[in-house]
Amino acid sequence: MTAADFRRLALSLPETEEHAHMNHPDFRVAGKIFATLGYPNASRGMVKLFPDQQAEFVAADPKSFVPVNGAWGRQGCTHVLLKTADKERVREAMRAAWERAAPKALFAKGATADANKSAPKTRRA
Repeated sequence: MTAADFRRLALSLPETEEHAHMNHPDFRVAGKIFATLGYPNASRGMVKLFPDQQAEFVAADPKSFVPVNGAWGRQGCTHVLLKTADKERVREAMRAAWERAAPKALFAKGATADANKSAPKTRRA
């Protein structure tokens, strides 16, 4: 997977916008960051998952998904190592991160109707 692939996956989600955060791209829905790219270096992306989702992705593919160090990682922030990452697994993680950040109104409008059906079930914060 490339950085361009990661960016395309993020921007394919409903009402997602790309901004910059601390000099690297981030992806937001309703103003909330759910993914970033290029930090701490160009070989990584990051998705904000719930801790239990993070554990599932890390257990399934520890060469591609790694918890961020410190408190952010304990809260579910997960590095995606782009070189080894499978596009479909990243799509699942990206969708889970988007659903964590998206407002309930997007779900009510059916924004998830065309979602990747294989994505892990998420819960509202």
